[in-house]
Amino acid sequence: MSIQNSAKKRYTIFILLAFLSACSSTSSIKFWGDDEIDSDEPRALSNISFSQNINVRWYKSFEGENAFSNFTPAFSSQKVYFADSTGNIKSLDSSSGEIIWEQNFGALSAGVSAGFGVLVASDTSGNVITLDQENGKMLWKINVKGQVLSSAAINPRFVIVKTDSGELIALNKSNGSIAWSYRSKLPALTIRGSSSPVIDADQVYATFDNGRMGVFDLNTGFPLWDGAISYVSGTSELENIIDSDSNPLIEGGYVYATNYQGNLNIFDIAQKRSVWQSKSSSFYSPLLIKGLIVLVESNSHFRSFFAKTLEESWSSDIYNNRQLSNPISNSGFIIIGDFEGYIHIIDPVNGKTIGRKKISKNPIKTLISRSKNFYAVDETFNLYALNI
Repeated sequence: MSIQNSAKKRYTIFILLAFLSACSSTSSIKFWGDDEIDSDEPRALSNISFSQNINVRWYKSFEGENAFSNFTPAFSSQKVYFADSTGNIKSLDSSSGEIIWEQNFGALSAGVSAGFGVLVASDTSGNVITLDQENGKMLWKINVKGQVLSSAAINPRFVIVKTDSGELIALNKSNGSIAWSYRSKLPALTIRGSSSPVIDADQVYATFDNGRMGVFDLNTGFPLWDGAISYVSGTSELENIIDSDSNPLIEGGYVYATNYQGNLNIFDIAQKRSVWQSKSSSFYSPLLIKGLIVLVESNSHFRSFFAKTLEESWSSDIYNNRQLSNPISNSGFIIIGDFEGYIHIIDPVNGKTIGRKKISKNPIKTLISRSKNFYAVDETFNLYALNI
């Protein structure tokens, strides 16, 4: 099957899954053991007591349609870098949102990454493009024979990307030459999306569409160890979609990984194996905050666990089917966005909503935290700088 046909097939599956997830159900904010409530509609927002306010510092409008949540802002010093699907890449002052420079490189498949003096973007023709952070001048371009649908990982020597064909590629940061590559086994059906590789302690961590996580030597690409986030257990191809489209989260000697129709899985790096897992379905990395592991599942249901004991804490379905964005931590709170353009502030201790603001007429697709501020990207490429 050609890359183009594979992409079309994955896009069809993404639309189908979006429909199916909109028809899912569970219960209102509760502690474990309460009765569940069925609902196939997005949960209506309940009234809340506001104790935290959300301030919009500035926003900028870009172009295109951000359907797959894979365009995120990148940062360096006091600058914000952002790209849209039409190829506009801009450097912005983080305080005012004023444009420092802008370039256009044609239709892009994923947003920019920033690190070690360069920016990295990817176009829909399979080209990885590296720019100078100071002026946006292109330094090099190389075709990797597959679309890159997620942000690159950057270190002083390498740019690491993952393609929609399941290939992990290390490019020389100075000239774009391929240092090494690894190709995972791609399942018959996948969701249109991809996780980003993560570099930590001279190792590369990556999750794949076959529901596995792999760890590789950064310098050579040699596979060090891997493990299954979950295994297929269904009787149809749809039931056996177990893509991991969330980045592996590395913290305190452990790797936290999730996948669709699979598990929240914790791997011990020293032991090179899974040490705990819980059945779950999520498109997002878990959030570690105030001694808790907090997970937003694919139907927008919240689950949380005590990080030390791994016992279940609070859960909440007050946002079920509201197509929540990825959760972030900012100022000690959980921040999420939803399909109606709302930003919500949640107390991580008990799961109660303590702040809310509608910032857009469009779905909020991506959130990212940066120091005291956080940034939101909606479906039509409006970029918002906010704080609490």
